[in-house]
Amino acid sequence: MLLRHTTAKEIDRKALTINPAKTCQPVGAMYAALGLHGCLPHSHGSQGCCSYHRSALTRHFKEPVMASTSSFSEGSSVFGGSSNLVSAIETIFSVYSPDVVAVHTTCLSETIGDDMTQIISKANEEGKIPEGKRVIFCNTPSYVGTHVTGYANQVSSFVKSFSTATPKKKNVVNLVAGWMEPADMREIKRIASVMEARTIMFPDMTDVLDAPLTGTYKMYEQGGTTIQDMIATGDSKFTIGLGPYCTEDACVKLENKCKVKFEVLEIPIGLKATDRFITSLSRHANLPVPDSLTEERGKLIDLIADNSKYFWGKRVALYGDPDTLIPLTEFLLTLDMKPVYIVTGTPGKHFDEAMTELLKDKVPEAKFKSGERADMFQLHQWIKQEGVDLLIGNSYGKYIARDEDIPFIRSGFPVVDRPGNNFFPITGYVGATNLAIKILTSILDHIDRTCPEEKVEFQM
Repeated sequence: MLLRHTTAKEIDRKALTINPAKTCQPVGAMYAALGLHGCLPHSHGSQGCCSYHRSALTRHFKEPVMASTSSFSEGSSVFGGSSNLVSAIETIFSVYSPDVVAVHTTCLSETIGDDMTQIISKANEEGKIPEGKRVIFCNTPSYVGTHVTGYANQVSSFVKSFSTATPKKKNVVNLVAGWMEPADMREIKRIASVMEARTIMFPDMTDVLDAPLTGTYKMYEQGGTTIQDMIATGDSKFTIGLGPYCTEDACVKLENKCKVKFEVLEIPIGLKATDRFITSLSRHANLPVPDSLTEERGKLIDLIADNSKYFWGKRVALYGDPDTLIPLTEFLLTLDMKPVYIVTGTPGKHFDEAMTELLKDKVPEAKFKSGERADMFQLHQWIKQEGVDLLIGNSYGKYIARDEDIPFIRSGFPVVDRPGNNFFPITGYVGATNLAIKILTSILDHIDRTCPEEKVEFQM
C-alpha cells in the first residue's frame, strides 16, 4: 500500500494536508438539523455537495438521511442562488411538509455572497413559507472550520431562531448535546431520568438515526427535540453544554438572549468526565445522586482494578474530534495507559491547552496537534518513529493499523466498515465500561494472535 512509503522523518508542510482528520462544515450542520423534530436540512449549493453530505452520514449510520438542495446550475454559480432557494422552499413545503427547513450554506453560495437573511425574508413576503412553518439558516462555508464547526453553527441557529424567554423560569436544565452518537445521547438522558431531573436535550438524535424498522415509512421519525421544547429552553433555570467546541457558542447565545446561565463541560466519556457531569446536573437540578448511579460507578472502578495489569503502560495513538479526544485522553490516563500521539483536524486553543494540562505530568513525551496540518499523515509519521500498542479513531485509520499491525478500535465519525457503532454508548459509567472492555478485547486479541505458540495461554 501507499502508506508503507510513509517515512518517520517529518516534512515541514505549510500548505498541504494529507488524509485530513476532519470533514467539512455542512456535514455537521446537516447532522445537527436532524436532531430537531420535523426538520428537513437544506443544502444551499450544488446537488453534488448535498449528495456527499448525505452519503457521509448515511454510510456511518446505515440509515437514509433526508435532505434537500438548491441544485445550483452554472447560472446560479455566477448570478447567485436566490431564485433557486425561493423556489426550493415553496417546493419543499408543498411536497415534503416539514415543520422547519434548516438551510446551511456551502462553499459555492458563500463565495458568491448570497444574503440568506434577505432571501428567506423574500420567500416569506411572497408567501412561500406556510403559516406556522419556519425557515432557519446558518453559514457553513466548507473552506473554513470542520464538521464540528458546522454542527456548532447549526445548534446556535436553533437558539437564535426558537429559544424564547417569559417572565417565569422553570425548574428545567437544558442539555446542549455536542457531536456524539444517538446511543450516547440516550445514555445521558437515561442518567438524567434516573436522577429524576427535568431536562431538555437539543439537538437530540435518539429515535431519528437509530429508529426501529416498523414496515411503515416515515419522512420524519418520532425522535428529535420538538419545537415546543426548543422554544421552552429560554425559560429553563440552567444550561449544561456537553463539548465546548460544539456547544459553547449556543450556550452563550442562550444566556445573552434569555438570561439562562450555563456551564460547559467535556462530553461525559470516562470516569472523571462523567463524575463532573453528574455532579453538575445534581447541583443545578437540586437533586441527589441515586445509589444506582453510584453502583454503576463502582462496577466501572472494579473492572479497571481487576484488569489494571493489561492497561498499564500501553501506548495509544488517537485522532478525531476535540470534544471527544479530550475526555477520552483523560480516561486513558485513568486506566494508566499512555496516550502518546493525538491529532484533530479542528483548530482551537482549548484542545492544545487541555492536552498540555492533562499530559504534562503523566506523559510528558506525548505529541499532539490541532488544525489543518494535524492529519493522518502526521499521526502515521509519529507512529513510524516509535510504535504504539493501540490506535483509536474512525474507519480511515484501518490502513495505518493494518500496515503497522496495531490493535484498532473504531470510534468517532465516520465508522463505515463496521455496523452498530451508533448503538453502543461510550458516555456515562456504562459507556466507559463498554469502552474499557473494547480496549481490553482489542489488546488481548492481538496478543493471542501474535505471540509464539508456546506463549498462547488459556487464561491470560
